[in-house]
Amino acid sequence: MTDNTALPGTPGRKVEQLVHGVQTADGAGVRLTRVLNSDLQHRLDPYLMLDAFRNDNPDDYIGGFPNHPHRGFETVTYMLAGRMRHLDSAGNEGLLGPGGAQWMIAGSGLIHSELPEQEDGLMEGFQLWLNLPAKDKMTPPRYQDIQPDAIPEFTTGDGVRVRVIAGNSHGTEGAVQRPDTQPLYLDVHMPKGSRFVQPLEPGLNAFTYTYRGTVGIAGTPVPDRHMAILANDGAGSVIVEAPEDARLLIVAGRPLNEPIVQYGPFVMNTPEQIQEAFRDYRAGAFDAAQVQSL
Repeated sequence: MTDNTALPGTPGRKVEQLVHGVQTADGAGVRLTRVLNSDLQHRLDPYLMLDAFRNDNPDDYIGGFPNHPHRGFETVTYMLAGRMRHLDSAGNEGLLGPGGAQWMIAGSGLIHSELPEQEDGLMEGFQLWLNLPAKDKMTPPRYQDIQPDAIPEFTTGDGVRVRVIAGNSHGTEGAVQRPDTQPLYLDVHMPKGSRFVQPLEPGLNAFTYTYRGTVGIAGTPVPDRHMAILANDGAGSVIVEAPEDARLLIVAGRPLNEPIVQYGPFVMNTPEQIQEAFRDYRAGAFDAAQVQSL
């Protein structure tokens, strides 16, 4: 049983902005919705990008994401349906299935691919990009495959099921804990008529993404396939109500307040560092990267 009430004097955060996202394609033609893009990076620091994909037409996902480089940030891939195989430049590989996640620290750079292991059926999930602080941008690359049963979860007295991918919710430690940005990443399943309260420290940037049904946050309806940017106004909780069966992500993190310079798959602090990333990539430095497990 989990206490699902807000503490006295700690009103819930209001919805500052609703974002529907932009339909686009990435990789080898994978159709997806880019919900968090470069225009919102400073507002939602330390988060850089959120892509949501929900395709049951193989033509929309079968090409996957062939070999491509990354440097300077972390990626979190979370699958709801379908299977995706990960390969990296050090020869590591893993298979992501429904309910599983992969947390990858690109750090100083690596080349990897994410390719579907199915030819039909539904492929659904998310990829979230999380910035690294300047002091860690050149850390050796690492990753962690997280199987579904390794993601802790709990159920509230209202019947709300919460999967804790990262951070802490109501005393349940997530599968991943990260310093500096202190990310919170929850997958919340809400039955009709339920209510869920997630405490948030003041100063954390936070948003939600509804991927089934409609939820209400501080009187604002947040429907399917919409992100709600939550006001960073000192309020201590996000309070979510479900007028119907619904599912959503709740994401929060501590801003780095550092310069963000992005060019495609490289995210650094200065243009000169971006140029260096291209030089290293062309010189084959990413091919030789030794990628370790977290």
